[in-house]
Amino acid sequence: MGTHLLLVLVAVIWGSTWAAGRFLSYGLNEDNPATLSPATSAWLRYAFAVSVFFVWSISSRGERSFRFLPPNRESWVYSIWLGLLGTMAYQLLFMHGMSWTAAGDASLIIPMNPVFTVLLAVPMLGQRISARMSVGLLIGIAGVAVVVGWSPNSGIPIEHRILGDLMVLLAALSWAATSNLTKIMLSWESGYSSLEIVVWYSVTGWALLFPWVIAENWGSAVPDPSSAEWITIAYLGVISTVLSYVLFAKGIELIGPTAASSYVFLVPVFGVLGGWLLLDEEIGASMILGFVLIVVGVTEVQRESERLSEVS
Repeated sequence: MGTHLLLVLVAVIWGSTWAAGRFLSYGLNEDNPATLSPATSAWLRYAFAVSVFFVWSISSRGERSFRFLPPNRESWVYSIWLGLLGTMAYQLLFMHGMSWTAAGDASLIIPMNPVFTVLLAVPMLGQRISARMSVGLLIGIAGVAVVVGWSPNSGIPIEHRILGDLMVLLAALSWAATSNLTKIMLSWESGYSSLEIVVWYSVTGWALLFPWVIAENWGSAVPDPSSAEWITIAYLGVISTVLSYVLFAKGIELIGPTAASSYVFLVPVFGVLGGWLLLDEEIGASMILGFVLIVVGVTEVQRESERLSEVS
């Protein structure tokens, strides 16, 4: 029971990141705009995360082997690619997307990530794709169309929501590529842990974000975040990025990856609730319909992918 409660807590934390991202990228409303650029918010978030990871790596010495940086050239190359896709690209697309669309809408779209993971596994891991997987993909896309086209958050112009939601979809695609590259690294005989790989691409991605920070702030005054923005950034960096990952990894260890991954479908629910409670966003029947279609499509793709893996 304790493990399941921890995984629900992880879903709550990850769901809240959408409202937090919207607050940092857009602000509470037009009268209370954000003061940080999207890249700056992302870079500061990972400044907190990397600092915690560094302290963790120091404190763990002598107890178990934990490498803060990649140990060889091959792992460095993969870590840079992972940092480019899983940290830099994902964070830039996430933060910029949240400046254009509603937190609740975006949180409903991100569950498409497993579908992209399976599709990218075709060229990256040699996985096959079947007709049932294609049907699942179409159902998921239909769900995304419902969320975008009939969102109750009509206070945001539809052209803005389309742009923001497209960025969120591309963020999901970036994360899917990250998942497959991580699987490749875990398959090596080097014995790298998933936590080590996360730390490596967090460090490299943090460094890759810095030029974007300079570009977005060039010629402007030095950013001066409010207390609420600092608290939100620290929350995203320490709680959402570090603590929640550790709890999720622990959940996988105790009940297995399939059971643990099922809790990810709770994230959009808490994402919508977070947007409603914290940002006064709307909740409508179209969001429920879109969510159901996305879950059905993703589930179909995942089941068929597992079946094909067992057959091969």
